[in-house]
Amino acid sequence: MTHVKQRKEIDLLEGPLLRKILLFALPLMATNLLQTLYNAADMIIVGLSTEPDAVGAIGTTGSFINLIVNLFIGFSVGANVVVARHIGARDHEAISRTVHTAICMSVLFGLVGLGVGLPLARPVLALMGNTGKLLELSARYTQIYFCGIPFLSMTNYLIAIFRAKGDTQTPLFVLSCAGLLNVGLNLFFVLGCGMSVEGVALATAIANAASALVLFVLLSRESGPCRFCWRRLRIHRHSFLNILHIGLPAGIQSSLFAISNMLIQSSILQVNNSVSPPDSAFQPVVKGNAAVANLEGFVYTATNSFCQAAATFTSQHMGAQRYERIKRVMGCCYALTTAVALLFSGALMLFRHPLLALYGVVEGAPATPDAIAMDTALLKLEIMMIPYFLLALMEIGSGVLRGLGRSITSTVLSLLGACVFRVAWILTVFRALGSLSSIYVSYPISWALTALAYFIFCLLTLRGLIRAKRVRQAAAA
Repeated sequence: MTHVKQRKEIDLLEGPLLRKILLFALPLMATNLLQTLYNAADMIIVGLSTEPDAVGAIGTTGSFINLIVNLFIGFSVGANVVVARHIGARDHEAISRTVHTAICMSVLFGLVGLGVGLPLARPVLALMGNTGKLLELSARYTQIYFCGIPFLSMTNYLIAIFRAKGDTQTPLFVLSCAGLLNVGLNLFFVLGCGMSVEGVALATAIANAASALVLFVLLSRESGPCRFCWRRLRIHRHSFLNILHIGLPAGIQSSLFAISNMLIQSSILQVNNSVSPPDSAFQPVVKGNAAVANLEGFVYTATNSFCQAAATFTSQHMGAQRYERIKRVMGCCYALTTAVALLFSGALMLFRHPLLALYGVVEGAPATPDAIAMDTALLKLEIMMIPYFLLALMEIGSGVLRGLGRSITSTVLSLLGACVFRVAWILTVFRALGSLSSIYVSYPISWALTALAYFIFCLLTLRGLIRAKRVRQAAAA
């Protein structure tokens, strides 16, 4: 049992960093890709239904769903950072308190997310520009999806706990099984029962419930300080505040991105309505944009794995006060995430036509809805995928800053460099030009600005920590 546990948990504080980060991040990457596969399976399989606007309808829901999910479930980032820091400090009692507090928080915030998202789904989607049948389909999908939010919340918090202690294999195994269940249920509800968006939303909710249950049982069978025990289940004030200190800014940061993306989605709907009536059977710009957004999710989750690795490695080294080694963590994560971003975005560009065909985006005669959908998809790919490594670099800086305990700084930088910039861009450049390219080009520019700001603040924070440590050592000597 001990031997198995040692193989699953990686000692993040000792040994060569590049190899350790890869061992940590690769199962994490596979786990993240499986979670992305949930939504991809929804989009691909729902495209087999008799509803021509099903793919586009699901695509319009992403920004609003992410707003609620990131705000209330984003606190799991705080659980990951705080548990990892206590593990680095070898404080077993604090580890146990934080784990049980995090589980309570997962249930609490999951229910709050359900209570907020369910009644707001239809009015917010309508405010974004969804009308007619597109509104009916997107609202139906979102409302069913939100019924599974408490299970999604618990899954994310439990995964954060496993990752904090260096175990990325257990979440990989559990989500692999849940992913197969999700795909099977998608096929059953859509092809077997004749459902559309409601079928794939129901399948996702059931799969989230199954993964939460299995992860919960596995954590209760742990032998170390992260083991779940019913008797210890309560919210410990100090642990709650520590998680909130890191998680609240991280959740707000992710939600700010979702808000700016909602504005961008609304602008895309404006372009769509200018070429296709709201009551038409097929919304081409919406469909082309949604297909690429879904494919982009695979590239993002692959690169974001190293962001999560950066946050966990940095947190443990912070707990152990090994600040100089954090610079090497940064260097390794920057190099690895850039390589992965170039690899995945290059593959996406190379196989763009067959991949887009999975979502029903195919070539068509000039000026037809099929041609408009394809042109939209190719335009977004060309503008956003080639410089995608800039987003990967931005994510690493954010992860390191959170691991250093500077979550508020990370949020402020995101607010200024990405959200405020994009909103200003939409209100000025897009309003003047009114083209899709003027929307999409705002992304790589904001990525570059924010990545640079993150890098500078990471170096300044580390310099201050190293200087303070040397002063303490000198005083002690």
